[in-house]
Amino acid sequence: MPDQEMESNKDLVNIKNWLCKQPHLPHDVDETLLRRFLASSGYSMERAKRTIDLFFTIRSNSPEIFSMRDPWSAEIRRVFEITDLIPLPKKTNENYKVFLYRLRSPDMDLFNFVDAVKTFFMLADTRLTEEDDIPDGEIPIFDSANVSLKFIPKINLSVMRKYMLYSQEALPIRLKQVHVINAPAYIGKIHAICKPFLKAEVAKMIKFHEPNSDTLYKDIPRELLPDEYGGKAGCLDDIKRHWVKRMEAKRDWFLSSDKRWAVEESLRPPAACADPRARSVRDLPGSFRSLAFD
Repeated sequence: MPDQEMESNKDLVNIKNWLCKQPHLPHDVDETLLRRFLASSGYSMERAKRTIDLFFTIRSNSPEIFSMRDPWSAEIRRVFEITDLIPLPKKTNENYKVFLYRLRSPDMDLFNFVDAVKTFFMLADTRLTEEDDIPDGEIPIFDSANVSLKFIPKINLSVMRKYMLYSQEALPIRLKQVHVINAPAYIGKIHAICKPFLKAEVAKMIKFHEPNSDTLYKDIPRELLPDEYGGKAGCLDDIKRHWVKRMEAKRDWFLSSDKRWAVEESLRPPAACADPRARSVRDLPGSFRSLAFD
């Protein structure tokens, strides 16, 4: 067995042992997920521990996103009808995973922001607990062709804040690039809403691409993209159908994970005080604060 693999397995044993000694954290955690925490933290045990604690604490403080997650529910099915949230099949030469996110319809009356975020993280959970091949980085591509100014009043600021904190600080991934394609002239208004929640290093990664431009291909090989985007990865509907089926196959897991993965704050040891970022999520008002848009 190569030395690197032996070291990796040793780290996995250590992180499992540490987790079992944390009375406030869940202990029934998928091994694949633990490996991702180690890899995304550069195999720094302390960083992995902090990320794991924040991961579960944010989830426990965000029931509107991480509870009542039924893949068969009408709300989740509707999200998949009007959006594409798709991990693409092939990775880049740098071993980066590429994702495509888009609205299929410009009709904002059909869109529910909270349901979309919930579904987004259900798909992420499917990947993070089942895919053994851990990429060295991730690259999301947001197609904003069907995003209009009517999208702005749909945004729930409380959920947006939790989404941004969780995805940037708690998910065991390494973000490498962010692309926004088919960006309309008013994309700056939407970006301005997200900017306060963006880490400086993430904000610097974002590249905007105008409609009908080919600038994306300077960073992403065209052949990795779906057929609809001039690539060779297959059609969007087939790729999405594959992931929807995988998510639905985990229905029992989803229906129980909010309880199995709950944090018991009353059992948290004094030495493991909650991350201030997690407390800021817990202390948000219970009622959602939506933007008023003129």
